Amino acid sequence: MTPVYASPLVLFVAFPGMGLLDLTGPQSVFWCAGKRMAERGLAPYERHTVSVDGGLVTTAEGVALDTLPAAQFAGRAIDTILVPGAPGITAVLADVGSTVDWVAGAAPRARRVTSVCTGAFLLAQAGLLDGRRVATHWNMADVLEQRFPALDVDREAIFVRQDPVWTSAGVTAGIDLALALVEADCGRALAMDVARELVVFMKRAGGQAQHSELLRAQTRDDAAFDALHGWILDNLHDSGLTVERLAAQAHMSARNFARVYKDRTGSSPGKALEQFRMGAARRMLEQSEANLAQIARQCGFGDEDRMYSAFRRNLGETPSAYRKRLAGA
Repeated sequence: MTPVYASPLVLFVAFPGMGLLDLTGPQSVFWCAGKRMAERGLAPYERHTVSVDGGLVTTAEGVALDTLPAAQFAGRAIDTILVPGAPGITAVLADVGSTVDWVAGAAPRARRVTSVCTGAFLLAQAGLLDGRRVATHWNMADVLEQRFPALDVDREAIFVRQDPVWTSAGVTAGIDLALALVEADCGRALAMDVARELVVFMKRAGGQAQHSELLRAQTRDDAAFDALHGWILDNLHDSGLTVERLAAQAHMSARNFARVYKDRTGSSPGKALEQFRMGAARRMLEQSEANLAQIARQCGFGDEDRMYSAFRRNLGETPSAYRKRLAGA
C-alpha cells in the first residue's frame, strides 16, 4: 500500500461547460474516503473545487458551482489534480486556455494529475500526455487521436494509469477512476467501504471494455432478445451452447432465429455468443487469479486453445498478454 501524505490536497478543476457528473462523481468518492480515513486515524483528503478566477462556474447541465481561485493554492504541494471533461469539448477547448495553462503550471508540483472523460483533451493540450497511453469517452477517441497524434488512445479501457497521469473513460468511469486512486492510496479494504456506501460496484478494472456485449445489444431499439441475453449470461459456462439451443430458448426455428437475430442485433448468434464469452473472460483475467484453463472452462470456451483463438481474433493478443498488460496499466 502506498502511504498517503498528511492531509493530501485534492483539487477538482472547474471550467465553464464542464460535465457535472464528471466532477461530482469523483468528489463523492473522495468525500466518502475522507470519512473512512478519519475513522482509521489517517489524515483525510483536503478537497477543494477551483477555477482560474474563482466564483461561480456553470456546468453544461446549467448548474452553477462555487469555486475557489486556483491561485489561492500557489506554492502548495498538491496530491491530486482532477480535470473533468465537457460534452462539447472541441468548442470548450477554445475558451479554456487559461485553465489549460494553470494545469500545465501546477502539474509539476502535483503527485498525480488525472482526467475524467474528455478531460484528457485538456491534459493533452497542456502537454502532459505525449507518448502516453490514455483513455477518454469512446465516442471521442478518434477525435482525440486525430487532434493529438502523439497519444496512444486506448478505446477500450475504463481508466488508464500511466504514472503520474491517470485518465478515464466517460462520465461514470470517473467514479471507477476515483475508487482506484483511493485504493492506491489507502488500500482495497477502505476503497471497498467507500464503494459499498456509494452503492457502486467495486471495482471495474481499468482495462475493462467501455462497451460490454450486453450493453451493445441493449442499445438497439428492439428488446426482443433481452431475456435470451440474460439466459446466455446465466449459462455461459456451458460449452455446448449452439445456435440450435439458443433458437430453442427463443422458441424459434434455428434458421428463422439466425436471420431475425442478425436483423435485430446486427450480429450473428455465434458471434454474439463469442463476445459474451470474451467479456466474461476479460473480467476474470482482470479481477481474479484463476488460471487460463479455469477461465476457459468457466466462460464456456471449453479449453485454452479455443479461448486463445478468440482473443487473437478479437483483440490481437493472447489471454496471458492481456492479463499482463492490465497488470501494468
